[in-house]
Amino acid sequence: MNICVFLSAADLDERYTRPAREFAELLGKAGHTLGWDGSDVGLMKVVADGVQEAGGRLVGVSVDFLAAKARPDADEMIFAGDLAERKALLLARSDAIVIMVGGTGTLDEATEVLELRKHGKHTKPVVLLNSAGFYDGLKTQFRRMEAEGFLPLPLTDLVFFAEDGVSALAYLEESTGVV
Repeated sequence: MNICVFLSAADLDERYTRPAREFAELLGKAGHTLGWDGSDVGLMKVVADGVQEAGGRLVGVSVDFLAAKARPDADEMIFAGDLAERKALLLARSDAIVIMVGGTGTLDEATEVLELRKHGKHTKPVVLLNSAGFYDGLKTQFRRMEAEGFLPLPLTDLVFFAEDGVSALAYLEESTGVV
């Protein structure tokens, strides 16, 4: 399975790096492919290292202005013209999407993927990996959106909130029929 992961490039503390690395190792051991922005820094490096060391494949999709941060030993590296094209390529090449902790860029990627799913432009499963309760506030907001009629489909059809990597991967494999 090709799993697109959107996440931070920042150096983060153990409460975020540990669950990310655990999830990455699960992906690699299961023989899945990581699709990510290709960066070899911060949390992105932690995840790519974990997948690669556990036997998984790495497919990076970066942009020209970030080429200096691209991972040199990825199995495949693609350079998009801009961030919008990068998101589109990552989504097109994936079977499932996982959103880990991150800042405004990650939030932009998450909301675009969810908006496209809401409108039926893709049916790929989407998981928010809620490490250390990072997305608790967003979960509350989504529940309010659902309760007040802002979501045209049930929240459970839009996104799965996983508290750990094991439940995230189990959901993805069940949703895609890949084991």
